[in-house]
Amino acid sequence: MKLSHSAFGFAAVLACGVVLAPVHAGEMQLVGVFGEKAALTVDDGVLRMLSRGQISPEGVRLISVSGDGAVVERAGVRTRLELGSAPLKLSGGGQPSAVSDFVVLTADARGHHVTQGSINGAAVTFLVDTGASMVSIGRSDAVRAGIDYTRGQRGRAQTANGEVDVWRVKLDAVVLGGMRLTNVDGLVHEHDLPFVLLGRSFLNRVEMQSSGDRLVLKRRY
Repeated sequence: MKLSHSAFGFAAVLACGVVLAPVHAGEMQLVGVFGEKAALTVDDGVLRMLSRGQISPEGVRLISVSGDGAVVERAGVRTRLELGSAPLKLSGGGQPSAVSDFVVLTADARGHHVTQGSINGAAVTFLVDTGASMVSIGRSDAVRAGIDYTRGQRGRAQTANGEVDVWRVKLDAVVLGGMRLTNVDGLVHEHDLPFVLLGRSFLNRVEMQSSGDRLVLKRRY
């Protein structure tokens, strides 16, 4: 899994939408395995999270899940799918395709998972960063999101550019694709950041699974 551990060195990296070839009608692709559940793309890139025995609206039944594969049935034909590198269809503008409680991200050319989303309804650009303890926001993004950060708990944080003032706050809603988490711990920096760092205060509330350049996030709570 390729994940950024320090976003401050990536100021020159631009968020870009990756548009991949669509999944054609009649095709399926396994993109994630979570216990006895499987995340599949079906037909025109529709993402479905199925439990064992469940049937999708497209008529795909999940028979079983084992290891990095799953057995599915459609029109009476059973097929075993393996986690692989077949393309997914992403929605326009770099938005990840998503259904309810899970989302699929595709790495850019540098191996970074950069995508669009929102905080408190304000559009932001996220960079997945497991090295960040919290969702970390620059001052301008915080202001656009209507966050009165000066009422938060003030502290100091060490960055690549030295120590900076930060304020710990609660984020009402962090949205990534179709996934929405509420009451998320955030850290507002006194200076602007090139990205909002999607840190562990968000990532610890999801399961993460990688397959090639794709990262699947599934909400746990």
